[in-house]
Amino acid sequence: MPVVRSGEATVHEIHGARFVSYATPATGSSELCAWRVEIPAGTQGVEHTISREEIVHLLAGTPVVTIDGRPSRLAPGDTVIAPAGAALKIDNPGEETAEAWVTTSTGLQAVLADGSVITPPWAS
Repeated sequence: MPVVRSGEATVHEIHGARFVSYATPATGSSELCAWRVEIPAGTQGVEHTISREEIVHLLAGTPVVTIDGRPSRLAPGDTVIAPAGAALKIDNPGEETAEAWVTTSTGLQAVLADGSVITPPWAS
């Protein structure tokens, strides 16, 4: 059974957010990926269309998640289920860093508004 220690997690930074990756095929997971995202106060998210379902469980902060144009302010303990094919954006207008645990299936891709495709290393 693979165990990924907190000090062994891989850190990625993009669009002003920090992604701390724990479960990927590189760490022994064959079907799921899981990471913690940290979104600094005042960060505007980047809308992207996701190729796979994503589950976002808020640990701290009060960000606003927008799915297909419908915004919702979150509180710690809330869970968002974003379906495959949805346009997803997370803004953090709050005064503290927002932190969430995110899970998806391997192979997630994100299509940005300009049509570019990102295959995040924390989800592949």
